[in-house]
Amino acid sequence: MSKKFEGKLFVFSAPSGSGKTTIVRHLLQQEKLNLAFSVSATSRSPRGEEKDGEDYYFISLEDFKKKMKADEFLEWEEVYRDNFYGTLKTEVERIWAQKKHIIFDIDVVGGLRIKRKYPKRTLSVFVKPPSVEVLKIRLKKRKTETEEKINMRVAKASIEMATAPQFDKIIVNTHLETALKDAEKLVSDFLNSKEETKKP
Repeated sequence: MSKKFEGKLFVFSAPSGSGKTTIVRHLLQQEKLNLAFSVSATSRSPRGEEKDGEDYYFISLEDFKKKMKADEFLEWEEVYRDNFYGTLKTEVERIWAQKKHIIFDIDVVGGLRIKRKYPKRTLSVFVKPPSVEVLKIRLKKRKTETEEKINMRVAKASIEMATAPQFDKIIVNTHLETALKDAEKLVSDFLNSKEETKKP
């Protein structure tokens, strides 16, 4: 019987507006890295042109709570009140069945939980904006949220930035091109390493 493929896991976490989604999308385009995106589940409604099963698995709050009780999540978190996000265990199985490595674009708490579940096979990367001020400017440029929501995200970002040292690696996204190259090298090095990650 052939050995079950168990790939590596790449966790990218950051405050909203740091550029982690852009970095993750870039890495997914690099065929040599053999990555597949872990689609998170959420109890919130779709925004803009978000597609179910592609951007997120959109499930009702009631169903989300049922899955939590049934232990169907690898990790989950209530990010804002009644606004849950999580990684379904079936999602990890789905990607490994394709013989691919998994990349997560996930919040800080969820990212650290995955690292704890698979400590040796996970590379956790924190994407840092140059400063909270720059982050606020980036969020305003998006023009997708109210001033109040932006202020909530900025307040949360300050708390999240304090967790950066708990991650294996930190990328400071001052210049996007440099950040993309740094991310590619980190992923490539970890895929090629026989030695598993150790905490810095």
